[in-house]
Amino acid sequence: MADLLMLVPSRGRPDNIAALVESWRDTTGREAQLLVAVDDDDVELERYRALNVELVVGPRLRLGPTLNKLAVERSRDHFAIGFCGDDHRMRTKGWDTLFLDELRDLGTGIVYGDDLLQRENLPTAVAMTSDIIATLGYMVPPGLIHMYADNFWLALGKELGRIRYLPDVVIEHMHPVAGKAPVDAGYAEVNAPGMYARDRAVFQRWLRESMPAEVARLRRIAK
Repeated sequence: MADLLMLVPSRGRPDNIAALVESWRDTTGREAQLLVAVDDDDVELERYRALNVELVVGPRLRLGPTLNKLAVERSRDHFAIGFCGDDHRMRTKGWDTLFLDELRDLGTGIVYGDDLLQRENLPTAVAMTSDIIATLGYMVPPGLIHMYADNFWLALGKELGRIRYLPDVVIEHMHPVAGKAPVDAGYAEVNAPGMYARDRAVFQRWLRESMPAEVARLRRIAK
């Protein structure tokens, strides 16, 4: 069992997963395992199944609930759980070992690399020790659909004092904002103003109402 499990929810983009897998094989050692989550109503489901990748198929939950379900289920099996989008590409050879070295040094904590877009500002691809997920019972705040997950990880890590940015670990974000992908239906859906507003409200409510108690819980169990 790999020490790091990277979760990648995807919908309607099997070509993205094929490209991600190619970058994964070029850069990843034996310390990380890739798990792709897809919806059972995805019109591209058979193309996903034809890829040589570990796949979990289930009802459409959206990104946040999918991460929470899988991260909680798998937290006992791996030292760390991570996330990247199907539009991320691993560029640094041995990135998994570099992530895990930092996480082992932290004991309890969060790490992220340079996505060549947000860079240090946001952990758009991230890994955290599984005790965080097991203690909180989630990977992102319940109610969050898609946006502001990275804002949450950054705020949690900073408040806890256990987050590290690794500028020499490049996990490139091939996002339309960077001119590296076209805007498809998936991007249009999650970047709609209503989605931003809804998820921002969930995140801000977590900051106000939940963060102090959650950070206190993590400090009690932090290694």
